[in-house]
Amino acid sequence: MEASGFKKLTTSRGYTYSYYRKVAEGSKPTLAFLHGFPLTSYDWRHQVAFFQARGYGLVVPDMLGYAGTDKPTDPSAYVGSGLAKDIVDILDAERVAKAILVGHDWGTRVASRLVNFYPDRVAALAFVALAYLQPNPGVDFATIAAEAKQIAGYEVFGYWPFFSSEGADRLLESRFDSFFSLIFPNPPSLWKDDMGPFGAFEAWVKSDRRSPLPGYMTEADKHQHREVLLRGGLAAPLCYYKVMTQGLEAEDTKSISTEAAEVHQPVFFAACKKDAICPPALGYTSIAASVRGPVTTQEFDADHWVMMSHTEELNKALLGWLAKLEA
Repeated sequence: MEASGFKKLTTSRGYTYSYYRKVAEGSKPTLAFLHGFPLTSYDWRHQVAFFQARGYGLVVPDMLGYAGTDKPTDPSAYVGSGLAKDIVDILDAERVAKAILVGHDWGTRVASRLVNFYPDRVAALAFVALAYLQPNPGVDFATIAAEAKQIAGYEVFGYWPFFSSEGADRLLESRFDSFFSLIFPNPPSLWKDDMGPFGAFEAWVKSDRRSPLPGYMTEADKHQHREVLLRGGLAAPLCYYKVMTQGLEAEDTKSISTEAAEVHQPVFFAACKKDAICPPALGYTSIAASVRGPVTTQEFDADHWVMMSHTEELNKALLGWLAKLEA
């Protein structure tokens, strides 16, 4: 992505965002790519190049807490309604009436809340690895973890309390190579044994364990992530977990009505068969419960980072889905 394509905007909440912008050609729709933890707009680069060459409009922010965007460390800044409003402010500034949202990881939570609070701004949604996240007013973390374990058959979110703990950012920064090697696991099965169970991720980094880089990750890619993440620090990105474990998101979603919690727009779900933290079963359960619009699903023989590991396959699948929407 060319540096000249990036813009800055201070949203109505007072946070300054950095985002990549490409105006659509003709009647092509605009795609808003929303990344998760611990990524930046850089990690959509393969999708940006692919869809920009085909005339699609693009809005690709560094999400709150990352890279060129502000990095508040108050977890309340990261509730879904606030993050959704930030994206709407960017769409307003760019005169995008409706966007097709593409969310991955915690970007999926932002896309989910955007369609809950601002459904008229969403033409369709593509969920990558993690599907639509239903509002859970009043539901605590223990219940979320237990429900996920019941569906998956094993502990899934056991690393959330560690990521939410005091000093976790400093420990992860000091053991960055160990942290990074488990976030991008090789083999993917490490997530089931060393990330999902309670206490496992903390034990991994405290013992400074490491795995080799996966095939889709180069040393240059790792260097880029290290530079950006350590420059900004991990305190802000980890707030995405504190929102969940401290019950802030549960409180924030209380205003979402039963009707608003249902998704009537077209949905695409990229299910990743080797993703132990976001196994397809979690996504299928959520979609069946709340999505009322047409659903297109494609399974990939990939782990969580499908946009990097199966770039061509994912891009073609998204393009095929978009072509049907445009027909």
